Amino acid sequence: MKRAAVALLAVLLYLPAVRYGFVEDDRAIIVANPAAHAVGAAVASAGKPYWPAPAEGGLYRPFTVLTYAVDWTIGSGAPGWFHLTNALLDGLVVWLVIAVLARWLPEPAALAAGIIFAIHPVHVEGVASIVSRAELLAAAGITGAVLAARRERWALAVVLSALAMLSKEHGVVAGVVVLLDDWLQSPKARPGYPKPFYASLAAVTLLFLALWWQIGRAGASDLAPPFIGAGVGARLGVALAANLRAASLLVWPANLASDYNPQVIAVPPSALAILGGALAVAAVIFAAWYCRRRAPVVTFGLVVGALAYLPTSNLIFPSGVVLAERNLYLAVLAVAALVGWAVARLSEPGRARVGITGVAVLAVAMGLRTELRLPAWRDNRAQLLTLIADHPESYRAHAGAAAVLAGIGDTAAARHEYARADSIFPRDPHLDADYAFFLIGGRDTSAAAPLVRRARAVLPRERVALRADFLLAMARGDRSRALALADTAGRWFPWEREWYLARIQ
Repeated sequence: MKRAAVALLAVLLYLPAVRYGFVEDDRAIIVANPAAHAVGAAVASAGKPYWPAPAEGGLYRPFTVLTYAVDWTIGSGAPGWFHLTNALLDGLVVWLVIAVLARWLPEPAALAAGIIFAIHPVHVEGVASIVSRAELLAAAGITGAVLAARRERWALAVVLSALAMLSKEHGVVAGVVVLLDDWLQSPKARPGYPKPFYASLAAVTLLFLALWWQIGRAGASDLAPPFIGAGVGARLGVALAANLRAASLLVWPANLASDYNPQVIAVPPSALAILGGALAVAAVIFAAWYCRRRAPVVTFGLVVGALAYLPTSNLIFPSGVVLAERNLYLAVLAVAALVGWAVARLSEPGRARVGITGVAVLAVAMGLRTELRLPAWRDNRAQLLTLIADHPESYRAHAGAAAVLAGIGDTAAARHEYARADSIFPRDPHLDADYAFFLIGGRDTSAAAPLVRRARAVLPRERVALRADFLLAMARGDRSRALALADTAGRWFPWEREWYLARIQ
């Protein structure tokens, strides 16, 4: 009953979001995506990338898309129903986390860990952003598989692991997490899980990886701007600095942001930030190994949190984000496990009051921070204004402001914001393309030309830059070049052929 109460706390914390709308990626992945509007369409799209055309994000999350279709059908496309489902899923994950950690913790300590997991401010993006549901589903699948395996429900554990993978790519670690949980048991507890069970998990994992390679990877060409054209050393430097920031957000979630692109995280990073990131990674590895027998719950939390974050950490390969709070959703398990372990240690007579007081203070502080942060995800306007106010060093904030100003016809202010964004980080070919397209619309082709050249030199297939290059050729009377560009665009992006033909005729 107490576990259900903590789970309910998580749900109630995010109930205000049922009044919120679709924000940012919600529109491309849900609102503009027919596969997310009907269950039949979602099933039929199971062989397609998560990001619908013309987006080039790729990825493979058919189960997540199916849940969108269910919500759209039940709620007639109203965003409030999607937000309610996210809140309920978050409550489910909280209950599962408490149940998982209770293997090593007394009930009061497990409940304390669950409270911290439920109210951690880093979770705001993971719950309030509808498309972050992938994180919730993957977390539920992974933790549910652990519990099912403990109860020797082998088939259910395999199914839940598969659903975690089909929800988000980091679900691929589900089998490793089950193995970790098995390994952390007392050697005297009982024999390990049966080999056929692990063989089934391995088979499901390999099948998912094959599907992802064929569908999700094949459709992906989106890298975070700092990684475009960057070498391994430069990428690792940014990744380590971002890992330091991620660790700090888990421990001290005061300075949150909806975007961590330059210069919210400085690019190039300082030597101190790179060193700090390397030390943070080393500390996690050392602490996980050191605590494996002394405090297995800490090892479990650290390793699972690290594994869930690893695919987007950019340490192994570059991804489409430098850092995103939604990707830290399950990583909060590390903090929750540490708190639960500390409460258990302080539960002895004479020290229990210290533990209760500490958790209460943490809960109040984190709960207030979460409630204050939640309105930032009300709609696109709230998100952009919050980002500009909190992080004026974000070039993406100024690029977003420029697009809004251009849309309402304030061309002078839009040009100023585009120029400011470019001065903060002049290495994003997508920004170059957008800025050039805007300038061409204002008939300033001379200023647009170098931006087009710069964008296409870095990303020859950048769609907006290709459009801008075409318009430049038309404006300069170079019809042969314009026709050649239109032909190229028609081959690369068939769905854009009509746009080019309408301007040639």
